Amino acid sequence: MTQNVSSIAGQDGKPLQAVLRVDIIADLVCPWCYLGKRHLDDALLAVRGPSLVSWYPFQLNPAMPVGGMGVEEYLAMKFGNPDELKPALDKLTEAGKLEGIEFNFDKVSRIPNTLNAHRLMRLAETEQVSAPDLAEEFLRGFFESGLDIGDRQVLSELAIRHGLEYKDINETLDNDLSRSIVLSQEAQARQGGVTGVPNFLLNRRLFLIGAQNTATLVNAFDRAMFGEISESLVSPTVH
Repeated sequence: MTQNVSSIAGQDGKPLQAVLRVDIIADLVCPWCYLGKRHLDDALLAVRGPSLVSWYPFQLNPAMPVGGMGVEEYLAMKFGNPDELKPALDKLTEAGKLEGIEFNFDKVSRIPNTLNAHRLMRLAETEQVSAPDLAEEFLRGFFESGLDIGDRQVLSELAIRHGLEYKDINETLDNDLSRSIVLSQEAQARQGGVTGVPNFLLNRRLFLIGAQNTATLVNAFDRAMFGEISESLVSPTVH
C-alpha cells in the first residue's frame, strides 16, 4: 500500500486533511493496466493531496499453466489469427509512448501465470513496501524487457530491488495461505462483477472501469472526495 499521508496528522492544531483512497484492480500482464497506472500516477501528482493506494489481484488468464505458455500458442488459442492484433498493438505502442512506456511486444516470448506476482504484490502491501513501485517493476520488466514474471527467480530479483527480503519472498511463495488469500481477493472482485481490468475504486464510493485518462481521473478524485457536483475540475482543497 502506497501512502502519502505526511500532511494528514499535523501537530499545529489545523484540521486533518482528507485522504484520497484508491483501490486498483489489475493484472500485471495487461497493457491497459500499465497505461492506467501511468495515468493514475499523473493524476495523483496533479492533485498533490494525501493519498493511499492499494492494489488488488485479478488474473486475465486464471487457467494459465504454472509455467506459462508460449506467446504464439497463446495468441492463436485466444485470438485465432495473431496478425489481426497488429493494429491494436500498434495503437497501444503509440499510447504508451505518450506516457513514457516503451511497449516491446516483440520481446515477449511467454505469457506467464501471474498468481505469484500478485502474491508478492500482497507481500509488499503487508511489509509497507510500495506496491505501485513494485507493480511498475513487474509491468516494465514484462512489457519493455520481455521478462518472464511468472518465473520465481525473476520475480525475486525484481522484488528485492524494491525492498522485499529474499527470506520473506520465499516464505510467501511457499505458503499456501498466501495463495488462498490472493485467490479469495480475486474471487471477491469477480463476484462483484469485475470481468476486465484495470478498475479504480475511489474512496469506496466511485468505481471507474478501464484505463481512464488523467483528466478523467482527476475529475473523479474530486467527485469521490467532495461529492458529485464541483465548480471546477479539481477542488482547491485537494491541492
